[in-house]
Amino acid sequence: MEKQTGNTRFMQTFVSTDCVIFGFDRNQLHVLLVERNTLSANEGHLKLPGSLIYQEEDADSAAARVLSELTGIKKMVLKQFKSFTSLQRTSNPADTLWLQQEYHNQIDRLITIAYLSICKIDRKLHTVSKYKKVVWYPVSELPSLPFDHNQIVEEALQAIRNWGEHEPSILFGLLPTKFTASALRHLYEAVYHKKCDVRNFQKKMAGMEYVIPLEEKEQRVAHRAARLFRFDRILYKKRNVSI
Repeated sequence: MEKQTGNTRFMQTFVSTDCVIFGFDRNQLHVLLVERNTLSANEGHLKLPGSLIYQEEDADSAAARVLSELTGIKKMVLKQFKSFTSLQRTSNPADTLWLQQEYHNQIDRLITIAYLSICKIDRKLHTVSKYKKVVWYPVSELPSLPFDHNQIVEEALQAIRNWGEHEPSILFGLLPTKFTASALRHLYEAVYHKKCDVRNFQKKMAGMEYVIPLEEKEQRVAHRAARLFRFDRILYKKRNVSI
């Protein structure tokens, strides 16, 4: 009888997490990218931060580890939004070569579970990760990224829009503690990718009882100083409202 060597329909499949971390600056959404290490003399490509899931981890723990090592922040808002399972994820020879060099394994197929997070862009990052370069990059100017990372960012944009619709408080995590009305309007324009009428947005903002006007104005600005506001999370939770 011929000896069976296993079902050849099965592939050497690994599971990873990839994290899309959004920041907001200069009226634009940014995403945090890292430069992947390479044995090639050529410059490494920017990519989303991520990792294979370790044996002792579940997906949430792996994503939390990636964010903690990358930013130094122990507790960050983290939302799983989609899995990416296409066979074409590892169709680029440069990507498969990098995987082999990075993880010392033959990886025929890579499934990734994508997570979404936010971070104030001016927060100092204390990275202890293996990545030599960590950079905020405008979403509107993203270069071609490895694997399907451009698609993952696009899906993350839709995810944060949906998240913001159901839980508006999440968007305030992208703003400074004190912000202007125009900064909040520009944030909504960047997230939802559409212009907001100034008057209509002012009315909308007036209905947000959890956005508190302060007796303070902008400092050291060339234009007329605008009034500052703050987000009251306690009041927001009491109201339990949606925009």
